[in-house]
Amino acid sequence: MATTDRVTGTPVSGRADIAGADRIVVKVGSSSLTQPGGGIDVTKVDALVETLAAARTGGRQVVLVSSGAIAAGFPALGMSRPPRDLAGRQAAASVGQGILLHRYEEDFARHHVTTGQVLLTVEDLVRPKSYRNAWSTLGKLLALGVVPVVNENDTVATGEIHFGDNDRLAALVAELVRAQALVLLSDVDSLYTAHPSEPGAERISRVDDVDSLSVDTSRSGSGVGTGGMATKLEAARIATASGIPVVLAEAADAIQAIGGDDVGTYFAPGTRRRPRKLLWLAHAASPQGEIHVDAGAVKALRDRKASLLAVGVTEVHGDFQAGDPVLMIGPDGRTEGRGLVSYSHDEVREMRGRSSAWLAREMGDGASREVVHRDAMVLTRRRRRPDEHREASARPARTIAP
Repeated sequence: MATTDRVTGTPVSGRADIAGADRIVVKVGSSSLTQPGGGIDVTKVDALVETLAAARTGGRQVVLVSSGAIAAGFPALGMSRPPRDLAGRQAAASVGQGILLHRYEEDFARHHVTTGQVLLTVEDLVRPKSYRNAWSTLGKLLALGVVPVVNENDTVATGEIHFGDNDRLAALVAELVRAQALVLLSDVDSLYTAHPSEPGAERISRVDDVDSLSVDTSRSGSGVGTGGMATKLEAARIATASGIPVVLAEAADAIQAIGGDDVGTYFAPGTRRRPRKLLWLAHAASPQGEIHVDAGAVKALRDRKASLLAVGVTEVHGDFQAGDPVLMIGPDGRTEGRGLVSYSHDEVREMRGRSSAWLAREMGDGASREVVHRDAMVLTRRRRRPDEHREASARPARTIAP
């Protein structure tokens, strides 16, 4: 699947779109910046900064999404291991963020490049006003030649307003700044057909459709980070749905990855871009409630691509208002999708199970519209059956990632 040069309009193949990207987002994981027992690994940070500074002085705009604040901070607090409680992690992040940024500032300054800190939470990227503010701030920094250093604002983020990992944050930032490429750097050199420790595991060089993959992502990442291969695939899914190519590579191969060489795994951008509203609904918005639906509604949503009508609603949970994101739950308890609801929780409770004709007669013509409109929902992917996973895992690597 080829993409198109943004200047000439001519088709490009391979990784020319990575090499030619003027604006790139680079995400680096904790394990690629810190020592195994915590604390900054100066050699690793220096090598990363040298690569990014060269890209910047070469005329490319660079946004760095950096993990490592907690890993850098907990040793400074006298802790022997990363804290697991929220308050402890926030305290470590508060200390570590300053340590990490200071290191970046000093290293980039040696290359005559200025950095600027940008801390974000989910709320900053799902509310229209703060989204625009983040977009304008990052855009201005890039226009001024600054390398923004982005991280989740761990010191204030709670479970309800937490990205959970910087892979997803990086993909959303790439969409936010309209980047032409996303590079995910970590302690793994590529995506494999099975866990790299498994006999016969083969490197996957190119992926044209993330949803077609069948790989082992069950094992977590390193002990100092929060992400694993599953979060990186989710980031690739977000970015490619926005038309952004992605490279997953080892931090030691950063120069080659940014330069478009054949290292790591390349994820081709999708040909059909998901509307921004639906992208954020699927990957960033925090659901404010649940709407349970019957089997008929699930079939209508899945097979007929229909809107969710009140007649198919069986239960309502949560406290939400019109326009809020909600989960749509099927009769088997599985999440069927997310949507922006047209009514408050009280109104949906009153309307549930009622036909459109009844609603129009009893509540007026306005009540006959959809509870969740088709254009304001994102359905979840159906998970494969276990036998499908076994069948897929037995195929050659080229059929997994054509």
